[in-house]
Amino acid sequence: MDILLQVFLPLSLAFIMFSLGLGLTLADFSRVAKFPKAFAIGAISQVVLLPLITLCLILAFGLTGELAVGVMILSFCPGGVTSNIMTKFAGGALALSITLTAVVSLLAVFTVPIFVSWSADFFMGADAPPINVTTLAISMFLITAVPVAIGVALRRMFSATIICIEPAISRIASILFIIIVVGALAANWTLFIENVVVLGPLLIVLNIVLVLLGFGLGTVAGLDVTERATVAIETGVQNSTLGITVGSLIVETLNGLPPFSLPSGVYGITMYFVTLPFLFWMRSKTRRKN
Repeated sequence: MDILLQVFLPLSLAFIMFSLGLGLTLADFSRVAKFPKAFAIGAISQVVLLPLITLCLILAFGLTGELAVGVMILSFCPGGVTSNIMTKFAGGALALSITLTAVVSLLAVFTVPIFVSWSADFFMGADAPPINVTTLAISMFLITAVPVAIGVALRRMFSATIICIEPAISRIASILFIIIVVGALAANWTLFIENVVVLGPLLIVLNIVLVLLGFGLGTVAGLDVTERATVAIETGVQNSTLGITVGSLIVETLNGLPPFSLPSGVYGITMYFVTLPFLFWMRSKTRRKN
């Protein structure tokens, strides 16, 4: 299990982020200027409103300790490759989705360590593990920002080749994601069973609220249906792999994935059941529009 924590897990996340980078171009980072309102709403929903709503739901459900911190870690994570795939399926604004994923993923290198440290102190007090914000930030930079940058660079230098191999790499990334989620559940199965009555409903309600929040804000702001769908998906779909990895990084030694990682592992499964009906609904609406 130590090998899982120290080698396989961070390398898997790095590979998943690398696969994200392969699908990006430098133009994706400059698209903010093309749809500033839609981007601003999506970014605020993810970076500000998502953690605030998560905190309120945790307090309302009475979740405490490590699991509460784990749910907060999940809320600090950006959308991942999965959100881009879901946006494409739903007929959303894929360019907006990619831009939000790319920019918020890079921003997370700075925001996540600070917010995680605060969450641990808030929910665990004196029992909170010592968290070195700088070390966590450097670790996140190495396993998220660097692989994305390498992927973008390779896409720019070898565009034709990358376009051919990108589907295969994306499939490998999906397999790694499944392995990581299963590992998080297996390592904390007893804890999950003991808290499933609270943790399961909390994460499902959180997912529903986030999707509705993103769609509602987009509607109020007057975004078109494809942009509303994108903001909803980006707000409701989180990079569970990153949440699992961050959960393992904030403890120095542990035999197995820690409870901090469990909520992200569970959410990595439940978000599909919650989000899929919304995707099919949006798919029908965007098709009628087109």
